Amino acid sequence: MDSNKKDLETLKVLLVHWVNHNKSHQEKFDEWVERSSELGKEEVSEYIKKASEYIDKANEMLMEAKKNM
Repeated sequence: MDSNKKDLETLKVLLVHWVNHNKSHQEKFDEWVERSSELGKEEVSEYIKKASEYIDKANEMLMEAKKNM
C-alpha cells in the first residue's frame, strides 16, 4: 500500500475515533451541567452546556469530513 493510500485509511479511522472520543467527554460534560447547577453554579453550568454544544458541532464537522473522503 502506498503512503498516500495508507494515510487516507488512517484518516478515515481517526475521524470516527475522534467523534467517539468527543462523545465520551461529552457524557461527562452533560453530567457536570446538572451537578454544577445543583451546586448553585448556574453560570458554570451554562458554560459547560455551551461547551457540550460545541462538541456537537465539532462532531458534525468531523462526520462531514468523513463523508467527503
